[in-house]
Amino acid sequence: MRKPKLFLPAIVLSLAAIAGLKLHLDGLPRVKTPGAGIVYVPTGPYVKAASFGYASFLADVIYVWAIQYYSNPKITNRFDHFIRIFGIIADLNPHWFDPYEVAALIAQDDAGDPELAIKVLEDGAARNPDQWFFPFSAGHYVRDKLKDPDRAKAYFKKTSEIPGAPELAKRLYADAAYKTMDYETSWATWKEVYDTATDPQIKKIASNHLYQVKSAVDIAVLKSALTRFREIRGRAAENLEELVTARLLKSVPLDFDEKEYVYDSKTGEVRTAVLFWKR
Repeated sequence: MRKPKLFLPAIVLSLAAIAGLKLHLDGLPRVKTPGAGIVYVPTGPYVKAASFGYASFLADVIYVWAIQYYSNPKITNRFDHFIRIFGIIADLNPHWFDPYEVAALIAQDDAGDPELAIKVLEDGAARNPDQWFFPFSAGHYVRDKLKDPDRAKAYFKKTSEIPGAPELAKRLYADAAYKTMDYETSWATWKEVYDTATDPQIKKIASNHLYQVKSAVDIAVLKSALTRFREIRGRAAENLEELVTARLLKSVPLDFDEKEYVYDSKTGEVRTAVLFWKR
């Protein structure tokens, strides 16, 4: 069967038309969106499958690219896929710590989002539960950036329970417990630090904090008794011994150094004789 004579010329004309259209479109001005291609990056498992056994090398490549990408201020929405990108790196090499640490710094310093930094560190902790670095770093972000001693206490507690964690974690846990008014935990932890410390300076620090914790508890008890005394007698107590006379206390507590607390009957203020860090 013979093909129509016009078939070949029609194909040539069609290709020419397509080529002409492409040239025309290529000549049109286009708006380039920096970083737009990131939406096409596949998820970690697919990237790992495509690495053909070179997952660590590919993680290096994506890590370098990510640093450049997130350093470009022209990409205003660059943090929209932040967790996914660094998650891909973690999928490829979950025990490589540098990307977690750098991602947390970028999230805090460039994105101004400490919660995003903490999320990165929590992912690292989930993939590396035996590494104290992750909860320790998260605790610092929570304490210093979010000013949340409750969450900081939980992170530092978790850190102190991981073998190989620095002794500082236990002290930070005790300090966070004090700031949440968990005096029992703070006292017990500082007492452990004091009893086990071999460094005289650490022992002195623990002693100062034991003084601080005991003073906080004692002063709270004294103020409560002073309030009750005023309710009963209709006047302020002239001295702390009156609280014993009124059977509101069995005895007047002494501070950690077995010295008396200073009481001002005019203002009702009760304080230590010295500041805890000046002992």
